[in-house]
Amino acid sequence: MLTTLIADFRIIFERDPAARNWLEVLFCYPGLQALVFHRFSHQLYRLGLPFLPRLISQLARFLTGIEIHPGAQVGQGVFIDHGMGVVIGETAIVGNYALIYQGVTLGGTGKETGKRHPTLGEDVVVGAGAKVLGNIEIGDRVRIGAGSVVLRAVPPDCTVVGVPGRIVHRSGERSDPLEHGRLPDSEAQVIRALVDRIESLEQQLQLLQTKQSLNDSLLLVSVAPKTSGLNGSDPQADCSETQAVADAVSRSCRIRDKVIEEFLDGAGI
Repeated sequence: MLTTLIADFRIIFERDPAARNWLEVLFCYPGLQALVFHRFSHQLYRLGLPFLPRLISQLARFLTGIEIHPGAQVGQGVFIDHGMGVVIGETAIVGNYALIYQGVTLGGTGKETGKRHPTLGEDVVVGAGAKVLGNIEIGDRVRIGAGSVVLRAVPPDCTVVGVPGRIVHRSGERSDPLEHGRLPDSEAQVIRALVDRIESLEQQLQLLQTKQSLNDSLLLVSVAPKTSGLNGSDPQADCSETQAVADAVSRSCRIRDKVIEEFLDGAGI
């Protein structure tokens, strides 16, 4: 257990640029303190003691805001950054060198017995507020975006974002685990595609309506006793002018909804 605690201590200096000295890390990092409590309570839990392990975990929860059930298996070098609101269930398994941010839940989906919490591989990153629920396996080096809800197993070397979580493959590209700003926004991409499609359909509709109006005008001219165009002008000139108007309307037909624009701008598309 001592070797594991040393790994928990050292990983903080590697992953947190705000960690300046060992005294500060030891007394001011609730993630490390919660893991120290958990290592001790987990050993007692494995011995079969009925009450004391849970009491220690609740004491750690009161002091750090991080709730780790004493039955959970947490590997070495795990870093719980900030950690407030983190909940790790009884049958959860967290692999070595996982990185967990505040508000993360590794929970179950019902009242089933047995293995009911997720299993995280090594070097997994779980963003702030993410929920990983059920007896599912998260492969090694998986990155879960902030606020995502993961309900299905994820193979290794993937990125998961959204509600519910969707796998986004990024082949040939390796990203730093702390660069959450580079996570793709799949929902915003879909909305952008739908907005583009709506704009295209509106342009086509405007063009068809203009052509129909032009055909109606030409029909009226063709049945008139005079061969002159509308208002005494040339019909061919009227046709060219109307087509130019249609092209201008088509080019200017863009969605200007303020709510949509603000959303797309905020999504960074």
